[in-house]
Amino acid sequence: MKYALLAGNGRFPILALEEARKLGHEVVAIGIQEEASAGIEPLAARTYWISLGQLSRLIDILKDEQVSELVMAGQVKHARIFSSIVPDWRLAKLLFSLKQKNTDALIGGVARVLEDEGIHLRDSTFLLKPLLAGKGAISNRKASKEEEADIAYGRRIANALAGFDIGQSVAIAERACLAVEAMEGTDQMLRRAASLANGRDIRLVKVSRRRAHMLFDVPVAGPQTIRTMRETGATALAVDAGRTLLLDREEMLALAGEAGIAVAGYEAEQE
Repeated sequence: MKYALLAGNGRFPILALEEARKLGHEVVAIGIQEEASAGIEPLAARTYWISLGQLSRLIDILKDEQVSELVMAGQVKHARIFSSIVPDWRLAKLLFSLKQKNTDALIGGVARVLEDEGIHLRDSTFLLKPLLAGKGAISNRKASKEEEADIAYGRRIANALAGFDIGQSVAIAERACLAVEAMEGTDQMLRRAASLANGRDIRLVKVSRRRAHMLFDVPVAGPQTIRTMRETGATALAVDAGRTLLLDREEMLALAGEAGIAVAGYEAEQE
């Protein structure tokens, strides 16, 4: 099987390429220069590097490689869209046509351009299904009644916000929302919440977008999530079961155990 993988930041692309190699797949990696790690190079059949603004270059590579399927793996910081990166003519045309510039609109627009060129997006988790969170307690410690109450409250807020494509996480303390994730990402959102918590325990709630597909923007948690939770006084992590990737799970849960952090999966809401 031959396909291409567009690599953003984090461990997601590395783990996906490692699994593809085990399965004997031929994968062409296309790394986003501003985001991806050089660690993708030894794991791919061939590796190309493009800037975040080079949509035409991406299409040219895929056509030269005679690849018609593309997997998006890894985060691209939304804030970069508002940085000094210069889009090529094709991306500029797309950006001009969008009424909104949130994640769904941006990446959904790119997906439509690719489809028009005969290039189809694949489920970004298809190589890593075993890493998706299960339902129920994931860590050794289960959430307390107080934590469960905060989580239930947080999930109502997070799922309501998911339809607006603002962020995927909220920070809760004593049934009050301390912070909502926006472009800054989960770690910075937690630090902002900690500055407002006055020493109260924080619960981190992550949800997925309320859509059927998982082509892009899949929630991810891993060791760094736990490290930041420990730093900021967060005691429980709630994620959508079957729709959240838990990267480096063994290390992540070991860190959670050391910190006394509860991790659990909950049934995801969908439209």
